[in-house]
Amino acid sequence: MKSESKTKISRDLINNRLKITREFEAPIKEVWNAWTDSKLLDLWWAPKPWKSKTKSMDFREGGFWLYAMIGLDGTQSWSRADYKAIVPDKMFIGIDNFCDEEGTIDSNFPGMHWKCEFRESPRGTIVQVEITFSDKADLEKIIEMGFEAGFTSAHENLDELLRK
Repeated sequence: MKSESKTKISRDLINNRLKITREFEAPIKEVWNAWTDSKLLDLWWAPKPWKSKTKSMDFREGGFWLYAMIGLDGTQSWSRADYKAIVPDKMFIGIDNFCDEEGTIDSNFPGMHWKCEFRESPRGTIVQVEITFSDKADLEKIIEMGFEAGFTSAHENLDELLRK
């Protein structure tokens, strides 16, 4: 059965923020695990045909996730998510930055402050993500880089994973 859930993205240009909402047809625990377990993240995080590959992950306050998105030609785009707050099965907050393979942040790209919330719904779980940027130019740069289509595609990958 194909999910009717769709990713909804709204742009709040006044507050330099993106709000993303997606409902998944699975219990909170399964959705939470898919967002917080590197083995599962690697199965859905990158938009096809890209793949996600975790180098290291320490999902705890003060820990971080270092991963690459890898293209068909071997191109690697590295990112680092630093976890600031975690309430299991409810929410986590982190700062995401582009970086090199060792986790050194690349200041040529905008940093993103993520707040991810998980709540029960009649059909499963609603995930609401709020991403805040330092300024409008950073928000616009991420949009120009294809964030909206990429994140929507990744959510479709997660739908497939949760159906298995």
